[in-house]
Amino acid sequence: MSQPFLFPTPDGLFCPSGNFHIDPWKPVARAVVTHAHSDHACPGCETYLCARSGASILRVRTGAAIAAITPLDFNTPITLGDTRVSLHPAGHILGSAQVRVERTGPPRSPTSGEVWVVSGDYKTIADRTCESFEPVRCHVFITESTFGLPVYRWRDQLSIFKDINAWWLENQAQQRTSILFAYALGKAQRVLGGIDPSIGPIVSHGAVARLNRAYHDAGIHLPDAPLQTESSHDVRGRGLVIAPPSAAGSPWLRSFAKGQASGGLSAGFVSGWMQLRGTRRRRAVDRGFPLSDHADWDGLLTTIRETGAHRIGVTHGYVQPLVRYLRENMGLDAFAVPTRFQGEINESAPSAEDDPLSPEDAS
Repeated sequence: MSQPFLFPTPDGLFCPSGNFHIDPWKPVARAVVTHAHSDHACPGCETYLCARSGASILRVRTGAAIAAITPLDFNTPITLGDTRVSLHPAGHILGSAQVRVERTGPPRSPTSGEVWVVSGDYKTIADRTCESFEPVRCHVFITESTFGLPVYRWRDQLSIFKDINAWWLENQAQQRTSILFAYALGKAQRVLGGIDPSIGPIVSHGAVARLNRAYHDAGIHLPDAPLQTESSHDVRGRGLVIAPPSAAGSPWLRSFAKGQASGGLSAGFVSGWMQLRGTRRRRAVDRGFPLSDHADWDGLLTTIRETGAHRIGVTHGYVQPLVRYLRENMGLDAFAVPTRFQGEINESAPSAEDDPLSPEDAS
């Protein structure tokens, strides 16, 4: 029996024909990385291959030396061993990529020319802070399933930004400082790109500010949202503070309430998990804004159809419900792909896309 083309190992998904791992869980010799979130980009690998627009973010997140990272333009194939590898936009965050792997092998081999695509995380809704998703035709498609249940169907993102603006204005009228929790990489920048900066001053937590700089270096223009290091006086009661969830309850955040005659702070949380009322209660925030950087239920099914794949691997999230639906309702050969990172489906657990300086991110 021939060896599988891609298969899970204790170090992550491995391609023996090309001698590389895709989004390894442990340090390996050669990593092909879909994007720089900590559940996909492992520090300590000898070499990394990633999309060019995500290279600076990958350096920030892993501490890798410049020489260890090979940036690759989208839709530009390279040869690794007996495979042809190319990266294609995933629409998740800046520089996020799907990995297309094609067998090159002997010309007469029955598996020569077989194409696998590993999606990483992806979002089918376009936003101006990252490259737009492009479906890729293949024989085998490995899809994420973070929000792989029918209850997750996203509202129009413009309506979410209007809700955030209205909440901010309402807080100003009550002399409250608006604290908006958003994951430091990707979500914070998407929020900055969508809100109305004329409403008032905006400041960022340090974890957000340093990634804003990486976005700026990649040519993504965002409103001014500096790291607040001086007095918080100008922000108190009228400004917007963007911080990762791990900053909740910190002295830095509490400083924005000091000295206010009334009002204090109002906290909001931006995440797809805010779709469910129970999650908002557990997060103990005043407002939840259901804006996700992952595909919703309809986006997952549409993408799977557009790939034309007859075999579908499902990973990262609600795996078994999606596998069962694909088998029973779409007649596809669907199978589970194991991963170390299943905690995302527990809404009360810290997200792997949190503050890059937080303990859960460093593990």
